[in-house]
Amino acid sequence: MMMLNATRLSSLVGVVIGALIAHGAQANSGDTLAAVKARGEVLCGVHPARHGFASPDSQGKWSGFEVDFCHAVAAAIFGDATKVRFVALSSQQRFPAIQSGEVDVLARNVTATLGRDTALGLNFAPPIFYTGTGFLVRKDDGIAKVEDLNGAAICMAPGSTTERNVAQIFAARSMTYTPVVIENNKQLVDAYVTGRCDALTKDKAALPGVRAFDTEDPSAHVLLPGIYSKEPLAMAVRQGDDQWYDLIKWVTYATFDAEEMDVSQANVDEKKSSKDPDVQTLLGVIGDNGAKLGVDNAWAYNIIKQVGNYKDIYMRHFGPESPIALDRDKNTLWIQGGLLYGLPMQ
Repeated sequence: MMMLNATRLSSLVGVVIGALIAHGAQANSGDTLAAVKARGEVLCGVHPARHGFASPDSQGKWSGFEVDFCHAVAAAIFGDATKVRFVALSSQQRFPAIQSGEVDVLARNVTATLGRDTALGLNFAPPIFYTGTGFLVRKDDGIAKVEDLNGAAICMAPGSTTERNVAQIFAARSMTYTPVVIENNKQLVDAYVTGRCDALTKDKAALPGVRAFDTEDPSAHVLLPGIYSKEPLAMAVRQGDDQWYDLIKWVTYATFDAEEMDVSQANVDEKKSSKDPDVQTLLGVIGDNGAKLGVDNAWAYNIIKQVGNYKDIYMRHFGPESPIALDRDKNTLWIQGGLLYGLPMQ
């Protein structure tokens, strides 16, 4: 075996170390944040029309649970939650859009999975909504449980984890089905409402909103009991820019931590005078967490003031007074038996 002399070995080690440093600099360069600041707005990929999560009104104004998390990112960066441009993306378009840089962040009902994390060049922020695959059926059809769907036609969207989940659900029960796969959400729902398929499958949290499409009798549709998969929905960014990834993560954690500290949109100004050092740190009264993230130290205050804490956001779109009332279930704080756990801002 040929041996490297000390000089050549030292040179090789230097090259390797230099490459590692260069790679680290690239990963932490903050290119995305710099580009967003220069552009003056965040490009946020969202669902074209999903009740409660993301949809535009007749004037093109967007609203929804995931839309508000886009607003939260803008509030953290600019101190102005309105500095967002929403990009409507189909299931097939969403991953190419984030990979190519068409959008800065993807907040489009994306389930975080190992395959997507490793194969698609994505990093996922903490989940903002926990749900799972469910089925909507017509009450008059007498379908009471998933086993009653043997041989049924099932409406579903392509390019989603739901396709795989349904295949596994039916295979595990030695059942057959006919998939009716339609990309356009309105056409998909219309196909179900008009009887082209026996059931519609989506994330269970999305199904109550589907009933509104049946303007004649929304109550004619019922959800089958049970959730048949784990679907942790999370915002996603491209790999390779740690500063941007950190910012998106901590925007998410800030909404969790604010609820845990009882800091809400209604009382955030009052809470600025709190003697609690954790609250002071959250709101930027003390510390330099904003500077560490590349934004103003009032970044979390701006999120809470302009958009709200997690509970504010959830209740706005899924609370009892909203068009789609959903029990929070696992979308509650860890101290309440849920899965939301904000890391400490130390």
